[in-house]
Amino acid sequence: MENCCGLLTSQNKPVPLKSIEVELEVKDHVATVVSTLLYENKEDKPLEAVFVFPLPGDAAVCHFSAKIGQTQIVAEVKEKKEAREDYDDALSSGQQAFLLEESEQSPDIFSMSVGCLPPGESASIRLEYVTELAVQADDGLRFCLPAVLNPRYQPQGRVGSRHWKVLVTSVPASLVPYSLSFSARLSSPRPISKVESSCSLDPLQYLNTDQTQATIKLAAGHKFDRDVELLIYYKDSHQPTAVVEAGQASAKPGSLMGDPVVMVSLYPEFPQSVMSSVASCGEFVFLLDRSGSMDMQMSSANQQTRISSARDTLLLLLKSLPMGCYFNIYSFGSSYEHIFPQSVEYNQKTMEEALKKVEKMEANLGGTEILEPLQHIYRQPCIPSQPRQLFVFTDGEVENTKEVIDLVKKNSGSHRCFSFGIGEGASSALINGLAKEGGGHAQFITGTDRMQPKVMQSLRFALQPTVEDISVTWDLPKGVSVTVLSPPITALFQGQRSLVYGQLTGKSSKTPKGCVKVKYSLAGRRSKNKLYFSLKPAGDTGLTVHRLAAHTMIRTLETKEREDGGVKEKVVELSVQSGVSSSFTAFIAVNKSCSEAIQGPLVRRDVPTPVSCASYIYLDYCDYAEPDDYDYGGCLDNSYDYCDYAEPDDYENSACLNNSEDEPDYGAAPYELKCYEEKAPVPQQPHKDPLLQLISLQKASGSWLLDPALAAALGKTREEVEKSKPAQVNEEVWATILALIWLHGFKMDSKEEWELLAMKAASWLSAQNAACVPECVEAGNALLGCSVQKDALGL
Repeated sequence: MENCCGLLTSQNKPVPLKSIEVELEVKDHVATVVSTLLYENKEDKPLEAVFVFPLPGDAAVCHFSAKIGQTQIVAEVKEKKEAREDYDDALSSGQQAFLLEESEQSPDIFSMSVGCLPPGESASIRLEYVTELAVQADDGLRFCLPAVLNPRYQPQGRVGSRHWKVLVTSVPASLVPYSLSFSARLSSPRPISKVESSCSLDPLQYLNTDQTQATIKLAAGHKFDRDVELLIYYKDSHQPTAVVEAGQASAKPGSLMGDPVVMVSLYPEFPQSVMSSVASCGEFVFLLDRSGSMDMQMSSANQQTRISSARDTLLLLLKSLPMGCYFNIYSFGSSYEHIFPQSVEYNQKTMEEALKKVEKMEANLGGTEILEPLQHIYRQPCIPSQPRQLFVFTDGEVENTKEVIDLVKKNSGSHRCFSFGIGEGASSALINGLAKEGGGHAQFITGTDRMQPKVMQSLRFALQPTVEDISVTWDLPKGVSVTVLSPPITALFQGQRSLVYGQLTGKSSKTPKGCVKVKYSLAGRRSKNKLYFSLKPAGDTGLTVHRLAAHTMIRTLETKEREDGGVKEKVVELSVQSGVSSSFTAFIAVNKSCSEAIQGPLVRRDVPTPVSCASYIYLDYCDYAEPDDYDYGGCLDNSYDYCDYAEPDDYENSACLNNSEDEPDYGAAPYELKCYEEKAPVPQQPHKDPLLQLISLQKASGSWLLDPALAAALGKTREEVEKSKPAQVNEEVWATILALIWLHGFKMDSKEEWELLAMKAASWLSAQNAACVPECVEAGNALLGCSVQKDALGL
């Protein structure tokens, strides 16, 4: 493990970062984020402050500047090696310099270096990025400001880039020594209906009577124990739109930044008759993270462990699969396991065998090596007429993010990938990248979220008929042409948005209107959607659309460079031209206005980043690294140790024990690392949910048996249930109707979780051609004290 828990700021050495102020502006489904970081050197020597922090994986970083006194220094984008050399040269000459670079392993981690900050001096750093807001299954738009950077696992035998010598310095969230303020301004052509968050927010303030503009703030006292997540809901959100943005006046005509760019947001609507049908085939492969970190609580507000929630979710998934499909379950850590040698047909026997093994799954497989199980899955031949659907559950703490995503992309023609980020700090680059390249859908489970409804939403997507032969064509006035900048659309889902960017060239004397058409095949029928739009540029977008388009092109080219090579120079050129960061470039600013060199030895200070350790964290290796060992900082031992942060007064007793007589010298640190060989205590789990208890009794066919376990789940005795059964009615039919009545009568608030398995039960009942169904429904309502109508049960 590299940088598994990091080094902590030494005692009496103050952290130079004092505060972070974040301003968010959301226009429809696009966000602009401006972060201002205030640094202050209260020591008697010049400092170099290094801060490693997370950003959204799809953020297009487009501005970096520093203000020292009245001097404003705006950074420029350069090739990464050149930028680093400029930074090092400036520091060696006693000049102030500022460097911002993206991790070469994962695009959601950045490092900011503030160099040569003199004693008593302050510096205000401004960082700006733009990003597209992802549409959730419930139609909300999700914005996430990552505040937590969890340890990233480096697979054994792999060595990270020697250039990325950055120590991730971590502290428990409650001990972060700087403050965060966050405010947002929202605007949309449609009314804003509500804003939700797992964090404490001040009330939403509307700025106009039609409620299309609003502001909201993060309540004071954010504890850094979770990411700052906003879910924004608009009325009538499924409206396709197109925005044309004028080019930059100073840019060369014919270039990306010099020409107008159009951003088309598509929401295809499919016939309800087709979408209501559920596929009865498919190969469903579930890949579950069983690394040590999965034994942590879901959040401070949800004390169920991640692995326990995942087990409950697999129960729901296995009960909801259609008869006739195939399935398998993989789990991984430092090694991987699979329940069956290859995918098997779904029936009662295979379902029971899988559930028995799922019940015993613990977070005990060590690290987070997801690449090898994925490779094994892709080596298995696909089953004819059974489209492969891959479901990946992970807390997203891997270092080789790009390598994993590239593998999924390489195999995207043979499957769809649905990904789930579990807990605070899950890598957005990994989770979103898996779904994007795998033609699936991504979900994040944070705060008080339950995993089950979000996963079942994705299962419904997977069971929808596959949209095939997708094409996008343009109808533009004579003299106007478009160069599509986005990769081809590979997946469409009901209610989900697809974005297309295009560079417009030429002019027309006719009415400036265009049309984009999306054609596709669904359930054997050819369909198309049209969107007409004005070619007149919008007046208030700045260069947001251009930067998002440039970011899309950069990511596409970076993937091509990793696969085939030969396009790195093009990436650098595009990054420099657009002012948008890439893995091959960095922002560099040097203060050349100061005539006197800063004197004295430069002292490095690593700004700590919060980790989501509620009370404990499992680690795969344990050893203490020296401060200068930036490549291998952290705990390195070959056991699954329980690590904890000790209070300052416990320092004398804190050490990395490892069966050693000698206590290592860590230096005077206020928060030392304590490692214990014994396994951490697992929080006591609550009693089984009554809903899961009932679901666990369902057979693979969709029916229930009339037995004491079912009666208990319904809150009745076996005698009460049997006595109420209408005469001549099959016991299995009676039991299944009772289960459906109980679900509709008592668990409608959890309908998303059981809807698919209830549909399967209704289909089984219909196949029985059972008589007296109305009589059974009436008797069942009387027994359970409900008033559910027969039609509501799908019968």
